[in-house]
Amino acid sequence: MKVAVIGLGLIGGSLVKSLRTLDIATNIIGVDASPEHQEIALSLGLVDQCLPLEEAVNASDFVIVATPVNTIPSIIRDVLDLVEEQTVIDVGSTKAEIIRKVKGHPKRSNFVACHPMAGTEYSGPEAAVSGLFTNKYVVICDHGDSDLEKFEMVRSMFEKMEMKVLLQEAEAHDTHVAYVSHISHISSFALAITVLKKEVDEDRIFELASTGFSSTVRLAKSSPATWVPIFEQNRDNVLEVLDEHISVLSDFRSSLIKKNYEKFHDLICEANKIKKILK
Repeated sequence: MKVAVIGLGLIGGSLVKSLRTLDIATNIIGVDASPEHQEIALSLGLVDQCLPLEEAVNASDFVIVATPVNTIPSIIRDVLDLVEEQTVIDVGSTKAEIIRKVKGHPKRSNFVACHPMAGTEYSGPEAAVSGLFTNKYVVICDHGDSDLEKFEMVRSMFEKMEMKVLLQEAEAHDTHVAYVSHISHISSFALAITVLKKEVDEDRIFELASTGFSSTVRLAKSSPATWVPIFEQNRDNVLEVLDEHISVLSDFRSSLIKKNYEKFHDLICEANKIKKILK
């Protein structure tokens, strides 16, 4: 299968690594707005060649759109304008806006909307890693609007990567990821800013930061080019979750102000219930 990957970053690069390992892809064509990313992807062997978008789509059987989410809707429409029988997927972290923008396109059924829920805090083609998706979840949204054969092919591809496939409606997906992913990044960004403002001595941060702190702020190293568009597209859901999060933080703060350590204990016990879910 000839594969075109548009967007040579962490997710796109890691996907084609998996496709190579599984011998699913016989030829991989890269498309990226950055000449530097193209050069790096070629030097790393992520892609066999780089071409302009139209040439890449015309030469491929399968198209992966792995650009920032604010660019995905227009790119998907451009790709669908070009395809005949090709299957097209995206790997964006939001889905509702993307699906709204391609609704009614005559080639809509060629498109399967996907969100592989895996990643790291790093970006660019050099961040691509083998095995990133093993034992992770992938959400396929509004699959009833996709051609059945193409949907089954995409599902089979992810299952060969040892991913667990979930089917969801786009609106529900965006609500859930606001809670389990997007708020985590905002919290990490905010904590990093707080510490950097108060702990101006970088050596002290390095010496005293335990693994707990490091894991909590790991996401703060994530690229704004990736995350600002995600927050923009999922703004309403993220605001709702952020309001709830701020309310809970206020409960902790109020308990400390009032020296109500029994309430503080109860809040921690409530938080501990997450152990029943995340073991």
